[in-house]
Amino acid sequence: MDILNITKHNYQKEIHEAKETVLLDFWAPWCGPCRMVSPIVDEVAREATDRVKIGKVNVDEQPELAESFRVMSIPTLIVMQDGEIVEQKVGVQNKEAILKMLEFDEE
Repeated sequence: MDILNITKHNYQKEIHEAKETVLLDFWAPWCGPCRMVSPIVDEVAREATDRVKIGKVNVDEQPELAESFRVMSIPTLIVMQDGEIVEQKVGVQNKEAILKMLEFDEE
């Protein structure tokens, strides 16, 4: 599945109304730790195509979304189901930790 660029304009349709589990990656281009997490999120997206929807939120371009999720530090990863936050982690996470957030076993 392609990773979605989430904005305040497509958030409702793509994330809040999503039927599948959603992983949101809050990041910024200048953030070194975000650049470490990004390829891991990309890999998870390739492997979990039918089970999860993945979106990235650039906090510089979407400060309203970052504020609405109370994102204070980046990278922040948020897992949502049925429009509700079920898990949130701040900082660099390895692949196993991200999969555990999504409750998937590595194959």
